[in-house]
Amino acid sequence: MGVTWITDPAALDQWLEANPDEPLALDTEFERVSTFYPIPGLVQLGLGDEFRLVDPSVAEASAGFRSILADPGRRKLLYAMSEDLELFRHWLSLEPAGLIDLQIGAAMAGAGFSMGYARLVEQLFGETLDKSATRSDWLSRPLSAAQEEYATDDIRFLRPIYEWVWKELEQKGLVDALIEESTRFAEDLASQDDPENHYRKLRGGWTLSRQQQGVLKSLVYWRETESRKRDRPRGRVVADAQLIAIAEKLPDSVRALSNVQGLPSVVVRRYGEQMIELIRVAASEDNSTIEVIQPPLSRQDQMLYKQLKRLMVEAADARDIPVELLAPRKRLEAVVQTRDLGAGLFGDGWRQQVIAPVQSRLQEVLAP
Repeated sequence: MGVTWITDPAALDQWLEANPDEPLALDTEFERVSTFYPIPGLVQLGLGDEFRLVDPSVAEASAGFRSILADPGRRKLLYAMSEDLELFRHWLSLEPAGLIDLQIGAAMAGAGFSMGYARLVEQLFGETLDKSATRSDWLSRPLSAAQEEYATDDIRFLRPIYEWVWKELEQKGLVDALIEESTRFAEDLASQDDPENHYRKLRGGWTLSRQQQGVLKSLVYWRETESRKRDRPRGRVVADAQLIAIAEKLPDSVRALSNVQGLPSVVVRRYGEQMIELIRVAASEDNSTIEVIQPPLSRQDQMLYKQLKRLMVEAADARDIPVELLAPRKRLEAVVQTRDLGAGLFGDGWRQQVIAPVQSRLQEVLAP
């Protein structure tokens, strides 16, 4: 199979405009070893049975490419899209719209939860993909023939998978569910990127007091800002466990900070004075309204969780949908903690449709 590159932004605009009704198959390759932000290495595009490889500099300079990414009316086909969306957010400063995540679609269609792309291609089409170039250097040029083939294979089957998924979901009445879930998944990813909310990901901080969690929130926000400014991974600035330990001890001097177990001396030297001032301010603020980190479920809550999970499995099995997709643990825990189906997004949309046969029993289980 020949490989075709587009090397000029105007040529990319023209190619994209020539097939305005075709869904755009889309994938990226990038590097991310010692940086906070992923570094774009390659963009792969497919329209019908035409496939193109594009250098990031060409894609970035293409007004048509940016416009299509942001157009909710132009369908984009991706597979396991979370890392691609993060790349677009930081590289191009835009939130893509009109997305269809075919890994979600495959799960809804009955292929299994979190099915890998290569495995699905083999299962549906009987072709074995060469994955030897997965961890290769995507920034150097020229790419090898093996890299070009690998990159093209990553988009070559997106349209056939899309057609299979669409047919299956039409029969199951879940086409709108795929569109809804793909959109919601993208929105969730974007919200998780908010530095103000990142402290809630440090689940080990649930044991801290409300005041200490307020300090942790400030420390995590500061680390997030510093990591982005220096373009370094979060753990290379200060590790999660160290931030939790600092918030627990509330050191009031650089010397006290240096005594926090596990905190590298280089962190104290570089950031000590700044962190002590941050702790002083955050500890004195009114943290009464802070959204605290949720604790693990109590034994009683775990029993409730299991009851709800059994009913969710029943509903998922009836529609041949993986329960992991219908009722992810995080969503079901939110229901347990609030005693409200709406907290887990089961109160509307496709999830409400799927759980309808068991909804009354779910409500009975949640009733006080």
